Amino acid sequence: MTTLYLVDDHQMMRDGLRALLEARGHTVLGESAEPTQALADLLRLRPQVLLLDLNLGGRSGLELQTEVQRRRVPVHTVVLTMSAQPHQVAEALRLGASAYVLKGSPASDLLAAIDAAVKGKKFFGADVADLALEAFTEQDDDPLSLLSPRERQIILMVVEGESSSAIGTTLHLSPKTVATYRSRLMKKLGVTDVTSLVRMAVRYKLIDSDESARRNRRRDDI
Repeated sequence: MTTLYLVDDHQMMRDGLRALLEARGHTVLGESAEPTQALADLLRLRPQVLLLDLNLGGRSGLELQTEVQRRRVPVHTVVLTMSAQPHQVAEALRLGASAYVLKGSPASDLLAAIDAAVKGKKFFGADVADLALEAFTEQDDDPLSLLSPRERQIILMVVEGESSSAIGTTLHLSPKTVATYRSRLMKKLGVTDVTSLVRMAVRYKLIDSDESARRNRRRDDI
């Protein structure tokens, strides 16, 4: 029996996953639609496996992965997502994901990924392995590789339209510290405004292009 925690912004998806997993003898300790609540629950419930979507409405599952890695939360992450972007596969792996499964894959793939994760092994379907290889062969040309884990976390929240105050509240940092991080990461990337930062995030597939318009509309609130 494996204990799991589900993070997905669609209730129907979480309900379906819970039914599938519990029918196979696993225990779902909790679930959430967003990273902040999920992190608090992970620290409290201590599941063996985190089943994580990367696209969480206005936020990213990579934020949660970054915090899990930074705080050394003892949980194995299995990414279950629609995102077939090579750079998101690579970023999930860099942040310690044990498995990466695309939604639409057979249920047997997800179950095999969970089993592999709890055994300390990796699991990637053939399509995901190809995406990871593509990303890593292009990684040398990716300016985002210059960023620290904390800077990557903050750039995700900035391009999502979060204010320095909101980012500080989520990450337990002062707005001044967040502003310092923003200034430093923008200098590293050679950009001078949030619009350019969003364009770079889209170009290097840190976020999906179909989300960029909505995020750009929120940039004046930063």
